[in-house]
Amino acid sequence: MKRSDIKQPPCYFDKYIDLVPDVELADAFRASLDELDGVDVAALDRVGDNVYAPGKWTVKDILQHLIDAEHVLSYRALRIGRNDKLPYTGFDEAEMAANVSTANRTVADILDDLRIVRKSTAAMFATFTDEAVQRFTVVNDRQMSALAFGFSIIGHQKYHLEIIREMYVPLDQM
Repeated sequence: MKRSDIKQPPCYFDKYIDLVPDVELADAFRASLDELDGVDVAALDRVGDNVYAPGKWTVKDILQHLIDAEHVLSYRALRIGRNDKLPYTGFDEAEMAANVSTANRTVADILDDLRIVRKSTAAMFATFTDEAVQRFTVVNDRQMSALAFGFSIIGHQKYHLEIIREMYVPLDQM
């Protein structure tokens, strides 16, 4: 199914969903992997553990955040896709980021982890029927379908890679 097949876009995740072209979800997952393959690891290594302003995340922290968020969002999509109706809760991304250390990891290692998670997420979505991806639940007072979570995951990556390009590595160097 395509992005335009999302029946009721959630208000918070629209900023991510809207960054993804109106293509089939499987194609969007493939394109997101291609985007990761195009990341210039050497350029990000040169940035190191520097931040562009006090209190901001390092490049490695941003990439780890993508992994952590994808785990949470894909778990939610799994529950929706399998018709699990138990209540959902939010998650505190700042608390999660404060409790992981990326200092002892390389950019390449973290990107490899992100690719593995993305391939797993794409494989999970491939098991869903059209009916399953259109199911929805309420998370933090917002209606979300499994399909919306899929496109949110991809748009979330686009959003944060753009921050890396703007704040850490100029476009012509990444």
